[in-house]
Amino acid sequence: MKFPSHISLSQETREELIELLNTCLATAIDLHWQVKQAHWNVRGRQFISRHELFDTVADHVRKHADEFAERAGALGGYAEGTIRLAARNSELDEYDLKAISGEEHVRALVDRVSTYAASIRQGIHRGEKLDDPVTVDLFTRILGEIEQDLWFLESHLYGSPQASRTASTSVEVPEGLPPV
Repeated sequence: MKFPSHISLSQETREELIELLNTCLATAIDLHWQVKQAHWNVRGRQFISRHELFDTVADHVRKHADEFAERAGALGGYAEGTIRLAARNSELDEYDLKAISGEEHVRALVDRVSTYAASIRQGIHRGEKLDDPVTVDLFTRILGEIEQDLWFLESHLYGSPQASRTASTSVEVPEGLPPV
């Protein structure tokens, strides 16, 4: 820890939370720039809707990064948010630079956004175990927003042949309803 903090958590707990927040910060910074990569390079049908959606998702994730950094600072930590640190500490795979079509970009982003959402969900569980409701609340708010973004992204795949195969094997249809 770099800075004093009078938040009523043990130093050990604060250090663990700061490490968790810095990992989320790195992942959010990486995701932001991967989404911008898609935004700048998307082509094809539905260009404008995807271009604008990608920009919205990037804005959300940039805001998340700021919130992770500020919470780490409030806990007495040092926010590790340079591009090089983000590249080294991100939980995401490198972006597919061969993606050109809108569907290729959407698939790449669904993969990365779902990884990011899963790490945020793990952060909620870790924050609960460490008895820090403020960090849990931060993660919970972010998870709600990123899962909505994930839904918007996934909706762009609805009706594609691969999405139909995936949906028919992974979605359990309640009894009495027609299959998807």
